[in-house]
Amino acid sequence: MNVLLLSMPDSFEHMPSIAIRLPNGALGSLAANVDEHHHVATADLILEQSQVTRTITRLVVDHAPDVVGLSVMTFQRRTALRVMRLIRALKPDVQIVVGGYDPTLAPDAYTDQDGPEFIVRGEGEITLRELLRAIECGSGYDDIIGLSFRDGTEYRHNPDRPPANLNAGDIRPPLRTSRVLDGYTLLGRRVDVVETSRGCTFDCSFCSIIEMRGRNFFTYTMDRVIADIRDAHDRGARAIFLVDDNIVLNVRRFEALCHAIIDAGLAHIDYVVQAMTSTIANHGATLAPLMRRAGFRYVFLGIENILDQDLEFLRARRKNTKREDGRSAGNASRDAVRHVRSNGMYVVGGLIVGNPDDTVESIEANLEFARRHVDWPYIQHPMPYPRTPMTQDFRAQGLIESERVEEYDGTTPVVRTRHLSRDEVAFLRWRAERWMKLRHMPVAFRHDPGFVLRNARRMAAHTFRGSTWRTWLHVEDERRAFERYCAIREGEREYLPDVGAISQPVLAAPLAIE
Repeated sequence: MNVLLLSMPDSFEHMPSIAIRLPNGALGSLAANVDEHHHVATADLILEQSQVTRTITRLVVDHAPDVVGLSVMTFQRRTALRVMRLIRALKPDVQIVVGGYDPTLAPDAYTDQDGPEFIVRGEGEITLRELLRAIECGSGYDDIIGLSFRDGTEYRHNPDRPPANLNAGDIRPPLRTSRVLDGYTLLGRRVDVVETSRGCTFDCSFCSIIEMRGRNFFTYTMDRVIADIRDAHDRGARAIFLVDDNIVLNVRRFEALCHAIIDAGLAHIDYVVQAMTSTIANHGATLAPLMRRAGFRYVFLGIENILDQDLEFLRARRKNTKREDGRSAGNASRDAVRHVRSNGMYVVGGLIVGNPDDTVESIEANLEFARRHVDWPYIQHPMPYPRTPMTQDFRAQGLIESERVEEYDGTTPVVRTRHLSRDEVAFLRWRAERWMKLRHMPVAFRHDPGFVLRNARRMAAHTFRGSTWRTWLHVEDERRAFERYCAIREGEREYLPDVGAISQPVLAAPLAIE
């Protein structure tokens, strides 16, 4: 069978396509784990944000898929539903499968009469393999765990599939040759993603990961990881984002990974990694120098918040606590930042502002911390993602002010605090964060001057969109610029029209092949 796997074009504001275009790692893994006689094409629509309709039309014509799979996050749900309608208009007999965080945590959002034939919940590699076998031989779907499927006018939901044992070799390495689009970059360098483990044992209230797969931690063998890094490098990657949920959960294993990268001669690659502040603070004296030797450049620190009451709400205090002689020694953020920076690496600072008790003063305290200690800010608002404890808390307190999931992108205000409106929270973040991002440009210039010289104007225009000469001369209230920014951001979500708005000539060619 012909299989086409798509990720949605919607991107986080913190990852503008001009600077960061990462592949969806799930697509390559799914492609690698179906039976080899299927023809699988994968396409990240983030690479074609300006011409989504045309790209999907071309892909359907070129690959004539029998099955189309969509990988969907919550803020991409509206786009995914439109993509499904477009695909059915192009090829009415196609069977559609959806998977990812949103279909797993909110399957009922996909079970109306226009929904997909199948919903893959949880990890998808083995479920999709078994589903394609069932479609091919015409057998039933009752025995495929992790699958929901249409049965007449109703959907049936099979039991959940437990997480795969990665160390046992159940999941094969990703198939990068399945990609039919290209152009993945990180600040001008070709980039790829590599996964060394899955899962986390913490219970942060905002996290969808533990709601999707439970609290667990599984790892690939080191030989597999190094082979995957080498494959990405051999295909052109000069930067690699290690996408693990919590790669430093096992410190000794992470140290072994760093040594393995060095021993394999792969330390010339720029690595980006996500890490807990507590691990870096408590082990940074030996771990941070080793990371730098292994080629790590950017470290995303899950600081979350520097105030204890907010960490309590986020259930993130334990993973942000420094330990001395087995005892708690306060917030780990400053020590973690010091270890990263003193070893020539850069801090991407993940903070969440706009929690229920937040005031102007508490938000400004976090923003001031970011100004002083963060090289690249990744400041978000709390998002009421499906089934997370945070969502339950916000709903119980009546603080959710938007149910439009397309706004659940991290930087669009959807909840208020007890003291501030959602727009006030967003304005405080927006006003401060733009200048923090601008401050990192000299570092980017030293690393890749050609990229910055070619794109500085476009990057500045993106960072300061909504602002005009009136803003710079202070002849208008800065909130007017913020209002324009919000309007621009709203327009940026329109990656493709609803299928009813698509002109007949676009559909004519593909329909002729039916």
